[in-house]
Amino acid sequence: MGIFNIRNIILLIAFVFVVQFINTDSQEFDGGIMLSTDTKILAFGDSITYGYRVASEENYPTLLQSLIGGTIYNEGISGEASAEGLRRLPSLLDHYKPDILIVCHGGNDILRRHNLAKTKENIGKMIALAQEKNIHVILVGIPTLDILTLSTASFYKELASEYSVELEDKALEQILDDDKLKIDKIHPNAQGYDILAKKIATLITNTYTPHY
Repeated sequence: MGIFNIRNIILLIAFVFVVQFINTDSQEFDGGIMLSTDTKILAFGDSITYGYRVASEENYPTLLQSLIGGTIYNEGISGEASAEGLRRLPSLLDHYKPDILIVCHGGNDILRRHNLAKTKENIGKMIALAQEKNIHVILVGIPTLDILTLSTASFYKELASEYSVELEDKALEQILDDDKLKIDKIHPNAQGYDILAKKIATLITNTYTPHY
């Protein structure tokens, strides 16, 4: 009887572990805040924000709006480097007056082997511009090839720490490391964008307090 009970306990522990693992690995967004249409979100970046080679309803800003509501403006420009983005951002902040800014930038700098210290400086200035206007900032890290694996470029974590902003640094690592989730080496497909949108939705839900 004692051996039977011990075996049952071991099986129960194993079952709980498996359930927790499945829940942790799930890509589902389990809900959270639903923002009013008055809450404005500016999705700012390059082709990953724009939605390169996917239908307009499949890019991450559109999917994100369906998950958490609000009004989301897609200001992604394919091929844009961080220096160009920095010049473009001030007028967009003045025009849209967003409550939340999502910065997903720097990928083209990485691809073109720009000086990443300058890239970090440019993105830091983007964050500072938003913070001066009390805008909640979400930073999305872009992965770079590190020996044989993809990992988010280290300067994104440095920026998140230095400016005390929220960082999503796992989604694009996962997407760009899986051929089933991307249309080419550097762009998500519709399934990949769905994952990215849910990750950002979770981060906003956990960190943003609406001002009603």
